[in-house]
Amino acid sequence: MTTSPSGLIGDRPTKRADARRNEQTLLAAAAVVFVRAGVDAPVRDIAAEAGVGMGTVYRHFPTRADLVVAVFRHQLDALSATSSSTSGTSTASGTPYEALTSWVARFADFLITKHGLAQALQSDQAGFEALHAEFVQRLLPVLEQLLRAAAAAGDIRDGVRPYDLMLAIGNLCIGVETNPAYDARRMIDLLLAGLTCHRTAHPLREPQGRSGYRPRRPVPASPPGRCDADSSVPSLRRPC
Repeated sequence: MTTSPSGLIGDRPTKRADARRNEQTLLAAAAVVFVRAGVDAPVRDIAAEAGVGMGTVYRHFPTRADLVVAVFRHQLDALSATSSSTSGTSTASGTPYEALTSWVARFADFLITKHGLAQALQSDQAGFEALHAEFVQRLLPVLEQLLRAAAAAGDIRDGVRPYDLMLAIGNLCIGVETNPAYDARRMIDLLLAGLTCHRTAHPLREPQGRSGYRPRRPVPASPPGRCDADSSVPSLRRPC
């Protein structure tokens, strides 16, 4: 492989290692500020969080859209990099359930960036839809892996579909920007608590069209600390 005088390898530009590190530091700082103050937070706040001047931020990300998209991809890469070791009974994050809740917390932070993505891209609807499709394609397998590991360990109910859970978390995050008293994290904690196993399992309800729900027949009680592996639990349903 040869490198051209302009710093290109093939057709792709390369960055020095220190430049990449600086960019990653900026993206991590911007993600923290976005969670705290939204994607419209002043650039000076991001620069202060990163410990750099405002000019450094603008040099890496000339426009707000450039910054928001870059943070979106930065968080997406981190969320999709979950180790395959989650298929076991324990992980670096603790139990499979702890790994799931840790990932969901980071996913909720990521949704703040995603909710501001459409506004940042403005009229670029095609670009927004492409990023949305990439986000679903990359994160669904990760969440499915986490759910299977937690279910296999007896931490949560079996049969929860990752797309349904992802939609439920996304819906619970709506309203954070407009209602300061709303605590999305608490609502997500309640949602996850509803997935955990108890001695007497209350079955989730099965959707019946758009008119309402049809209750499932009772599920036999499971042994303490473990879900009934033979029970079929329907998915969480997206609100109409």
